[in-house]
Amino acid sequence: MPRPSSRERLLDAAGEVLLTQGADALTLEAVAQRAGVSKGGLFYHFPTKQALVDGLVRRLTEAFDAALGQAGERPGDYLRAYLDATIPEEYTAVPADRLTAALLAGVLVDPAGLEPLRERFAAWQDRLTRDGLDPAAATAIRLAVDGWWAVRMFGLGEPGPDLHARTRRYLLELIERAQND
Repeated sequence: MPRPSSRERLLDAAGEVLLTQGADALTLEAVAQRAGVSKGGLFYHFPTKQALVDGLVRRLTEAFDAALGQAGERPGDYLRAYLDATIPEEYTAVPADRLTAALLAGVLVDPAGLEPLRERFAAWQDRLTRDGLDPAAATAIRLAVDGWWAVRMFGLGEPGPDLHARTRRYLLELIERAQND
């Protein structure tokens, strides 16, 4: 397997710093040191801390977009893919993506850092309204999924294994009902 590029190593290192030390410790120096890359190498890819955070956000949203790209062509398939990409079928007691939670905590310090996320969520919402379902139904389900995602990320009263499975099935049933309306 080929060695990751310097850019990927820097993004990996930034994620590790966020997870192990928190958003306050995310400095260009800490990332360069953790990645084993010179400061010049870091500045080549990420001239500022904001550029580094933008790179992390871009990486996460591109991975989500790739998962959504697996959607079929039937009405509701994009919404099903959104659910699948957001909430795993199998319950896990620990949030599946702690990096996302750490990154969001870091981004919230600088509201400008939310702009790329706003743009991606707007694009996902636009696509969901064209999924062949009633746009209000698709939006209500998306908002339920997004709320569930937030609960998982921040450990805010997440449903246990049985309720997780039942709730996920219920959302899939809502998509089927909206498809038949």
